[in-house]
Amino acid sequence: MRDWQLTETFTASSGEVRWERLGEADAPAVVLSHGTPFSSYVWRAVARALAERHRVFVWDMPGYGASAKHDGQDVSLAAQGRVFAELLDHWGLAEPGAEPDVVAHDFGGAVALRAHLLHGRRYRRLALVDPVALAPWGSPFFRLVHEHAPVFERLPPPLHRALVREYVSSVGGPGLHPAVLDRLVEPWLGEEGQPAFYRQIAQADQRFTDEIEDRYGSLDLPVLVCWGEADAWIPVERGRRLADRVPGARLRTFPEAGHLVQEDAPAELAAVLLGFLA
Repeated sequence: MRDWQLTETFTASSGEVRWERLGEADAPAVVLSHGTPFSSYVWRAVARALAERHRVFVWDMPGYGASAKHDGQDVSLAAQGRVFAELLDHWGLAEPGAEPDVVAHDFGGAVALRAHLLHGRRYRRLALVDPVALAPWGSPFFRLVHEHAPVFERLPPPLHRALVREYVSSVGGPGLHPAVLDRLVEPWLGEEGQPAFYRQIAQADQRFTDEIEDRYGSLDLPVLVCWGEADAWIPVERGRRLADRVPGARLRTFPEAGHLVQEDAPAELAAVLLGFLA
């Protein structure tokens, strides 16, 4: 379980970003973006499958995973959209003819959409996996913590650990392997991780998707919407609505999968993405 390491660093406007590249240097580029409260770790199986044919970039958003976490850090959707644009520039994927394919999950979907619609970064294709894109969003638990983040941040560490484990476990689908659950919870523990967990929820604001929702009809690239039918956080009906809003978008659902399709159906998701990216 310790074989997923991000060895590269980039200093972005919201702090140090850890990232990694897989695959041949001259292969077509694809970028995988994670959601909240996750990290690039959820993409490990899909990334390795795509790397057989692609140059795959993975990254942990500032405030997540192995990337920097610190007091006063801006980890909002607005900040993450800017950071993603900065990373694409750093990777040389913003030049004409070098545009990547982008696959984005959950919160990362909104990040990718903002970088494209507000910061002008171009993609060849865009695949959105159970994305945060349409209002309303945020589970009842998420909204409760958002309203009282300073109180939750003071929880004793054992209670905090239990809360995060239960939250991550509630994604729906067949359930996470205990070792996978441990890995997903680990970045949110300790003196840096615990406040970072509540910081990212406190800064989550629906206005950052509200301001781009009416632009989805202007997307002029191939778009694939993937959704777990057993998603307990964002119902599959939201996926149907999103696909209807984007011209020419295709919808692919996964019957047994919850919010983390990458964990519940990695082979099926990888096959669908390989077909789309080809």
